[in-house]
Amino acid sequence: MAAAHEYSDSVVVTAAPDAVYAVVSDVTRTGEWSPICEACWWDEGDEPGPDGPREGAWFTGRNKTPNRTWETRSVVVAAEPGREFAWLVGGKFARWGYLLRPVDGGTELTETWQFLDDGIEFFREKYGDEAQDQIQNRIDAAHSGIPATLARIKELVEAA
Repeated sequence: MAAAHEYSDSVVVTAAPDAVYAVVSDVTRTGEWSPICEACWWDEGDEPGPDGPREGAWFTGRNKTPNRTWETRSVVVAAEPGREFAWLVGGKFARWGYLLRPVDGGTELTETWQFLDDGIEFFREKYGDEAQDQIQNRIDAAHSGIPATLARIKELVEAA
């Protein structure tokens, strides 16, 4: 399925890809770096095993803005230590993820976001005439939130 809207940004973190992956794949820490998601937890039975999170595992996130608080469930669609961690919000509405690539001095960490066709359709059904404004709000949040998230992850990993 093609993404209707997408955005990504990158930062170099002075740590090995496996160390960076261990942080970004721990969804229970998301509230430490996300400007909107204040907390995440693994759904019962989907807690990570000794090798970390797995594809197909579900987690719930609590998001908060000045105007509202809401929760979403997401499914992990990529869990490759040192390489990629990604999830689909609602199982089909938006794809968020982290790509990791070794570079001189550490890891290039790229955060990606795609607002998928099913998500846009869901917003049109839910918000009607206000759908485009709501979609634009999500686009704006990704464009401001991703650089802020990456800066905070870099700070946390490098301080460890």
